[in-house]
Amino acid sequence: MNTRIVTKYESPLRAEQAQATRERILVGVRTMFERDPANALGFDELATVSGVNRRTIFRHFPTKEALLEAFWNEANASLGVRFWPESEKDLTELPPALFASLDSIEGIVRASHASGAGRQMRLQANDERQAAFRKSLAEISKDLTPEGARQLEATVQLLFSATAWQTMKDYWGLPGEEAGKAAAWAIKALLDAARRNGQNRTEEPK
Repeated sequence: MNTRIVTKYESPLRAEQAQATRERILVGVRTMFERDPANALGFDELATVSGVNRRTIFRHFPTKEALLEAFWNEANASLGVRFWPESEKDLTELPPALFASLDSIEGIVRASHASGAGRQMRLQANDERQAAFRKSLAEISKDLTPEGARQLEATVQLLFSATAWQTMKDYWGLPGEEAGKAAAWAIKALLDAARRNGQNRTEEPK
């Protein structure tokens, strides 16, 4: 008995058109964030702004969560620098380049902090974000109390974040690279202090 294998043909032109439509939708999201950061992201308005009908938008992104995740991933990729650390070394080496790159997408960053949709977008990645900082700080945190380790992780994450970039830019007029250098200096000082505290704790008599 012969079994015939049928291979589904994927049209290169159709794939290109689908990718172009996807990009139009994400550009529409960016336009909406920059135009009115405080408003939530609505699919009716997105259809108008992007020129892509609702049904097609839902075919590419079935939920708002999927849309926001895709947009955030693309925005991060456009920076050309990793947004989260992978090692302790990254904590003090990445901020200058990272903060400088945030200057190029200032509207998106501000929108992500000013709107409900932006907050939702950031919170979706919270587990992954926390895991990255815990991993990067593991060598220091192991000698701290659980409370101390959690406080260190939270504070370092804050200093490494777009929130720190925006605060130093708005209240002190620091450009991205300079703000990143300040953040890196503060993180290094904090890590040095935490390391000393951890060593003192492990040396205490039982």
